[in-house]
Amino acid sequence: MKVPQVELWLTEAEVKAVTDVVRSGWITQGSKTEEFCKRLNVLLGVDYGVPTTSGTTALFLALEALGIGFGDEVLVPDVTFFASASAVVLANGVPVPVDVEQSTFQIDIGDCERAITERTRAIMPVHLYGSAADMDAVISFARKHNLLVIEDAAEALGVKFRGQCVSTFGDAGCFSFFAGKSITTGEGGYVVCQDKLTYERLIRLSEQGRFESGTFVHPAMGFNFQVTDLCFAMGLTQLDRFDEIVQRRQRVLRWYKEGLQGVKEVQFLGIEEDSDLIPFRVVLVCQRAHELMAYLAAREIQPRTVFYPLHRQSGLVHLIKLDVDLRDELFSNANYAYEHGVCLPAFPTLTESQVSFVCSTIREFYREA
Repeated sequence: MKVPQVELWLTEAEVKAVTDVVRSGWITQGSKTEEFCKRLNVLLGVDYGVPTTSGTTALFLALEALGIGFGDEVLVPDVTFFASASAVVLANGVPVPVDVEQSTFQIDIGDCERAITERTRAIMPVHLYGSAADMDAVISFARKHNLLVIEDAAEALGVKFRGQCVSTFGDAGCFSFFAGKSITTGEGGYVVCQDKLTYERLIRLSEQGRFESGTFVHPAMGFNFQVTDLCFAMGLTQLDRFDEIVQRRQRVLRWYKEGLQGVKEVQFLGIEEDSDLIPFRVVLVCQRAHELMAYLAAREIQPRTVFYPLHRQSGLVHLIKLDVDLRDELFSNANYAYEHGVCLPAFPTLTESQVSFVCSTIREFYREA
């Protein structure tokens, strides 16, 4: 039995939605994008949101709109997708990795205190694998040090902390709609913010420095980060099923917990006390994790590692020249996460028999040990 890491849940509704856009003769950013944005703002409980081409450009736009620039340091958790750091570099800032909590792999505010300098301008909590960072601690830390807060919620659409949607606590919040996320538009991203001035900056940045296309007067610097109605027509059908997507992902998690009950070598990654969990992946903390993943892969099950720590990424070694401390011993929990973490599939069409097969294979691995 094959168990892929990701399988898209696309239906005839997506086919019809995209076909209707093609037949309409208007395929660029237009009415479908506008409708998607309105519905997403209602879901999140925000007034301001701007669509963009990816989660990475969402982070870049947020950083630019909030004034992060040359040499400004942004605290980023060491366990995250590379884009959290590369977006800071794109904005001419300096990503500064900080360690994570061992129990949740979320940003460690205690280590933020170690890493902060006179050049620190912002903190970027990442709501990892479908659960929330401790936003009480993040906001308290940010206020103490007068920092901006940019939330990376790429993997956490609809997740709440203390009943409030992540992305709405800080100065800006960012989402990705890449294939495999809670909803997909193929490619695409979104930025939400708290005030009208930031919203206007986001529009200008994503619209070639204008508030509207169709004019050749550009009062500010900007770029083309517009998305097509083809993408967001698909996104609208995904929003129609969002509640069911969430229920299916949470049901998959329950199947894993039932199937792995009593396996002492395996624990499920913890979440913050006041956080929801809408699993982007089902994350295990395991003994002999990398051996287990090889065992699963040999049986046509596709696991993934936890994100490789930022401080070990060759693409960020230039930070050493900027006096960012990347000594391995400073990131013991991030190293532990990579060495012990296993990400299992959690896509909505995953069947109970597939989950049962994964669980029985994990049990088999540890019995043979």
